Amino acid sequence: MAFRHTAFTVVWTATVVANVGTWMYNAASGWLMTNLEADPLTVSMVQVASSLPMFLFAIPAGALSDIIDKRRFLILIEIVLTVFAVASALLVWFGLMNPTLLLLFTFLLGAGAAFAAPAWQAIVPDLVPKQDLASAVASNGVGVNISRAIGPALGGVVIGVMGMAAPFWINALSNFAVIGALLWWSPVSTRSTTLPAERLMSAIVIGFRHARYNPDLRATLVRAVAFFFFASAYWALLPLVARTRIAGGPELYGILLGAIGLGAIVGAFLLPWLKKRLGPDGLVAAGTLGTAITLVLLGSVRQVELGFAACMLAGVSWIAVLANLNVSVQVSLPDWVRGRGLAMFVTVFFGAMTAGSALWGQLASTYSLPIAHFAAAAGAVLGIALTWRWKLRGGATRDLAPSMHWPAPVLTLDAEPDQGPVLITVEYRIATEERDDFLRALRQLSHQRRRDGAYAWDVFEDAAAQGRFLEVFQVASWLEHLRQHQRVTNADRIVQNSVRCFHAAAEPKVTHLLAASFPSPSSSDR
Repeated sequence: MAFRHTAFTVVWTATVVANVGTWMYNAASGWLMTNLEADPLTVSMVQVASSLPMFLFAIPAGALSDIIDKRRFLILIEIVLTVFAVASALLVWFGLMNPTLLLLFTFLLGAGAAFAAPAWQAIVPDLVPKQDLASAVASNGVGVNISRAIGPALGGVVIGVMGMAAPFWINALSNFAVIGALLWWSPVSTRSTTLPAERLMSAIVIGFRHARYNPDLRATLVRAVAFFFFASAYWALLPLVARTRIAGGPELYGILLGAIGLGAIVGAFLLPWLKKRLGPDGLVAAGTLGTAITLVLLGSVRQVELGFAACMLAGVSWIAVLANLNVSVQVSLPDWVRGRGLAMFVTVFFGAMTAGSALWGQLASTYSLPIAHFAAAAGAVLGIALTWRWKLRGGATRDLAPSMHWPAPVLTLDAEPDQGPVLITVEYRIATEERDDFLRALRQLSHQRRRDGAYAWDVFEDAAAQGRFLEVFQVASWLEHLRQHQRVTNADRIVQNSVRCFHAAAEPKVTHLLAASFPSPSSSDR
């Protein structure tokens, strides 16, 4: 259980407090926009401004979280977020907020959250041991939804009692909870490498390459698009459902958002039972179907009770999908690329939410709210069928700890860290009858080479010597190849052993070729 660990409990509690403030801000900003400009497209732009930064900035943020100190990075981001939150509260307090400024500050706060999100998710394995990781991920989901249940409803009440500016001030003050928790936390350093940190652009490129050749991560991203794009409809249009379909005020909007959070909390307690019976793929499909039913109900709602029930179902469905997608991402990533992999997930998550919010807002503005909801429901059901072949990982069934089994290269040249590119060759001698099985195993190994940093890979067969094969791959520099030595996991080692078992000798012959630097031209060369 994750709460046995003090560091996790303190950080979890602080983030719940801060998230209550964030959800109060989200509810207040959505409702404030309906007062400033009631056009459906404009109202949906609040959701767009909130989620677009995640799409734009999560990738560089993920790379940063992999190459710099995560704790210090988070402290800096939370301080900046507090400054933005205070500025937005002052504008509302003095009556200076307008639709453009509201969208701008929503975007700025979303940008801060985008830079923090990969680091927040990446520190979870530092807060709990590996056996409690799934519990910690689920507990974080519960925490988010506790704040989602409390924050919007509290925001609606606070607006009615204390005025529109109050939720904005509470949001600013709540950030001090996470700043304090991060200052208190002293993580144990797990950095075992003596190599220098990666450069930002190189880290981003390698992160994309890893995602491309990590089939488990790719499957999760595909399933994420198929869900979040259509689920975004009720998040973007809920203020208008509360205002125009049910004819309620900010208190009702807060209650409906709170119902989503309450449903998610209920769903979190049902998750172990449901996952045991349905598995991760079945549970995500069930959650997507529940979301489609929610959209149909919200498209036809006129009564408060039906709206509340629809939002409860939305919350149960949301946590069922989100928790399983999040666990699938976490267990698909080795530590060295965890921030970047999680950033890929966050980018897809909020990219789909951004595009979906804009589309459903435009559809509601052009036609009607019910048509937008019904179209999104139909798309969600279709998405289940179209993405079913992409399977999720439900637990840590593969050992992604570094194997450190590659021997240190023996060199006679002085290799500079940035010297490159580097060509690595591995020579195999294979029995003729094993050729096809060997090449099939080698294809799996090629994905591993690329995941760990190789930008080119190929295999050649000797036309003059039957059974002689040469595997070749290239990396950008000698330093990058040394990083490869530290990135290979125990699961990768199993794949490598499956290839090497075809080799007749004890070990294949490995060579390292450095790009030669030409001498300066002499006078006779000119």
